[in-house]
Amino acid sequence: MITVLSGGTGTPKLLQGIKEIVNPEELTIIVNTLENDYFSGVYVSADLDTVLYTMSDIINDELWYGVKGDTFITHERLEEIGCPELLRIGDIDRATKIQKTQLMEKYGLAKACEIQARNMGIKSKIIPMSEEQSDIKIVSDIGELEFHDFLIKHQSKPEVLDVKFSKVSPAEGIIEAINNSRAVIIGPSNPVTSILPILSLEGVREALKNTYVVAVSPIIGCDAVSGPASKFMNALGIEVSSVGVAQLYEDFLDNIVIDDKDSNMESQLKQIINKVTITNTIMNNLGVKKNLAQTIIDSIP
Repeated sequence: MITVLSGGTGTPKLLQGIKEIVNPEELTIIVNTLENDYFSGVYVSADLDTVLYTMSDIINDELWYGVKGDTFITHERLEEIGCPELLRIGDIDRATKIQKTQLMEKYGLAKACEIQARNMGIKSKIIPMSEEQSDIKIVSDIGELEFHDFLIKHQSKPEVLDVKFSKVSPAEGIIEAINNSRAVIIGPSNPVTSILPILSLEGVREALKNTYVVAVSPIIGCDAVSGPASKFMNALGIEVSSVGVAQLYEDFLDNIVIDDKDSNMESQLKQIINKVTITNTIMNNLGVKKNLAQTIIDSIP
């Protein structure tokens, strides 16, 4: 069994490669739920849905959000009648969210996700990190912002002073999945708002100490490959580099995968962890994704 800790952009790219070389039935994906919230009356779990769409081969892999080829009739009509949405939700995507909202009322988020994954033909196990509603605030130079307001309304432009999020309980099966895994892969998602919330769950760090953990750095040089991770890391006093990522995970990390361009950091990284794997981590086509996935799998003892 391989377990992957995932956010909603960098790690799904890697999952496209992993699912080509690993038996999907031997794969468990634990997904960040920190940013989940209700919009236009439906429950939006962006990272979960991105993983679901990735594993069922319908992801819009230009935006890494929503469904490929989706239409936006409902979204556009809401705008026309004076009910604009902060999030641009497609029609097929909205149907998924409506179903999830209804299923949650009866079963809870984890079971809803399980049902949707099965309906999409996904053989891997996808687990939300928590059943509990999270809360995240971005403290910025223009005030305290909701996460999606910072990301979408303000286009991640404000200076970030702090990131605050509530502590929640792990969903059933998370610790068991880690304990039963041959290895855990921490994907190249935002370390602060995607991975740290999972690591903050009770028992997760302790469980990770008892299995082999390999992390893919989402940082090249001194900047994130995508998204505002650099701003968040700076705000929390974490060095924006692969070294900073390794330090964030160092109490359980066995191996870090870094990009070729960061090969000069190898000696510094080896003062933190035992193993450093250097390869191309810019996942701009399926071939690179598969090669990166194979490199990671080959590095596992």
